[in-house]
Amino acid sequence: MTEYLKLENQVCFPIYALARQMAALYRPYLDKLGLTYPQYLVMLVLWEHKSATVKCIGELLWLDSGTLTPLLKRMESNGLLSRKRSCIDERVVDIVISEKGEGLRLQAENIPMYLKEQLETEDEQLIALREQLKRILLTTSKCKL
Repeated sequence: MTEYLKLENQVCFPIYALARQMAALYRPYLDKLGLTYPQYLVMLVLWEHKSATVKCIGELLWLDSGTLTPLLKRMESNGLLSRKRSCIDERVVDIVISEKGEGLRLQAENIPMYLKEQLETEDEQLIALREQLKRILLTTSKCKL
């Protein structure tokens, strides 16, 4: 067996495993807000920008429209956002945060701090990891963060 095919030598595996573990760490906090992890990511975009197109949200979150559209429909039915066709281009769908969605922001404010405490990792290490991962992602991203 070549060294390349050993699990311990894979870059993708620790990234995959950590992503799953991070989502599990978020779950108890997000359950209190009635959000799934992908919905939380959409809310992060909307809390920052108030509105965005479906296309931009998809690019920022690395989600295709087949995944994103049902997610946004559920969030709209829960009153967290509204979906509206653009007045300029009917093919474009604008997503706008609702008052209820904006209200969740205060309840979510401490979640990153709680997660950071659970990770028991120095700030410098987390920042370096985040920046390295962003550099890797940005090499193939269309929508720059």
